[in-house]
Amino acid sequence: MNHNQILKILKQEMAAATGCTEPVAIAYASAKARAVLGKKPVRAQVKVSCNILKNAMGVGIPGTDMAGLEMAAALGITGGDSEAILEVLHSITPKQVEEARLFAGTQVRVERKDTPKKLYIEVILETEDDMSAVIIEDSHTNITRIIHGLTCIYEKGSCEELPADESDKSALTVDNIYDFIQNVDTDRLSFLDECIKMNWAVAQEGLKGRYGLHVGRSIYEDMGEGTAGDDIRNYAIAVTAAAADARMAGCAMSVMTVCGSGNQGLTATLPVIAAVYKRKGSPEMLYRSLALSCLITIHVKSYIGKLSPLCGCGMGSSIGACCAFVYMQGGGLKQIKNAINNMIADVSGIICDGAKAGCALKIATVISSAFQCSMLALKNHSAGGLDGIVTEDVESTIRNLGELGNRGMADTDQVILDMMVCR
Repeated sequence: MNHNQILKILKQEMAAATGCTEPVAIAYASAKARAVLGKKPVRAQVKVSCNILKNAMGVGIPGTDMAGLEMAAALGITGGDSEAILEVLHSITPKQVEEARLFAGTQVRVERKDTPKKLYIEVILETEDDMSAVIIEDSHTNITRIIHGLTCIYEKGSCEELPADESDKSALTVDNIYDFIQNVDTDRLSFLDECIKMNWAVAQEGLKGRYGLHVGRSIYEDMGEGTAGDDIRNYAIAVTAAAADARMAGCAMSVMTVCGSGNQGLTATLPVIAAVYKRKGSPEMLYRSLALSCLITIHVKSYIGKLSPLCGCGMGSSIGACCAFVYMQGGGLKQIKNAINNMIADVSGIICDGAKAGCALKIATVISSAFQCSMLALKNHSAGGLDGIVTEDVESTIRNLGELGNRGMADTDQVILDMMVCR
């Protein structure tokens, strides 16, 4: 795989989003269906896969003090900008929020879709004499069907096929990612400036505001300048958890996502940014370390899937961050592979029980693990063939992690969702 292909993958898997991507994807489908219908519907029906339901139930919606799929759909209908895609709710007004609140309470019905797909959203809007429908499958912005009245006005080919503008990630390996990071001209990574600016701004908002469980802010306040707690590890944990606190509580600021997830984007980028800033590293080191973290995240997530019973921050982004910690301290390819094996030996099995305030707790935990595993990796200590699902070959270890999430935990999402719905 050449550098142009890897760069294209990196750019494709990073996108700005306002709010948690699952409710935002519902809002996007709803806004698109409203645009097709051309007028406000009298009722709406939302059908979603188990994973979408799990991840959209408990997270705050930007610009509101509410959560839930009904409100996400209603906001997309009353004021969503479908042209803005995952920033669909960027211009919502208080009047539209109130209108959506009333509509969601009486006119929106949500149900679980019986589908093997992990990511599936179907929005059906109706008036007394017309209807429209939009279906999203496999990724948060992948519209596969649009219906107006009795006519299908848009239909994509098989969802198993890659979109024409999407690169095949199956050829990515740790080896060719490392080669790219070592040799790519850093001018070609300057597009990461937008990510740095956007995610850092959300982190600062989380540190000064009162959001969610206050995980990041509490850690930051306890650090104490000049004390033993004022170190790179605690700083990186505080900054990243604070951003997750804000985002999960409905902060209306946009974040840069990785693999379709805002929290994964924050976890792949903010610990790296914080560590480079604290170490007073060069812009070149920041670019290369960020690209490494994001590409390793993309590689691991290609086996796990965009939505999974496994925590994407723990099983993807924190592994990428760990590799970046190794790289910025002079580690090479061998040490990066050590870091991946160490992380999978350490944090594999952390479940995803939906997007919610508690995500900041898990993020804080896995970033701490990333620092610990990077330290061991740099000393050439690595989990190996006698350590559970870890093997001597790092690519086999990554594949095993994917098997754990997809085949080994096939019923986990349903069990989690039953607990969440019935409480």
